[in-house]
Amino acid sequence: MRVKRIEDKFPGLTPDNYRKTSDEGAYNCVAWSVYDTRQWWELVPNVVGYYWPIERDDRLEDWIKVFQLHNYAPTDSIDAEEGFEKIAIYVDADGAPQHAARQLASGKWTSKIGQWEDIEHDTLASLEGDEYGTVAQIMRRQRYHGEAGPSGPHGG
Repeated sequence: MRVKRIEDKFPGLTPDNYRKTSDEGAYNCVAWSVYDTRQWWELVPNVVGYYWPIERDDRLEDWIKVFQLHNYAPTDSIDAEEGFEKIAIYVDADGAPQHAARQLASGKWTSKIGQWEDIEHDTLASLEGDEYGTVAQIMRRQRYHGEAGPSGPHGG
């Protein structure tokens, strides 16, 4: 299913290279990357519904540390590898992290688009541009049984 507002924001998405996979939810792309659909992952101290496990969240190194807490390690390859799942971290022109996408066993990618829907997209490049910037870091970890990984902020 197409979502015009997403296509308008990401010109690299076309009806042939992505599809909507779920409706809006109260979680963001970082949460989605680690299978947490219960809260928004961002450093907003003392506000219910927000979670961030370290002191900062505005640098690429911060996001890398968060994913390392979930057993991800840096890698250079975006190719699907049997037994592993990967995440990609996008940064803007200033190097600030903007988005994270998770690779599915099929080799396609899944993303939570801000407060909007989740989508499955064929390539990382289809989300690159003014909104999310470019992919700056790929990380991988062993894949859990099936597609689903641990749930909640401390699983993983």
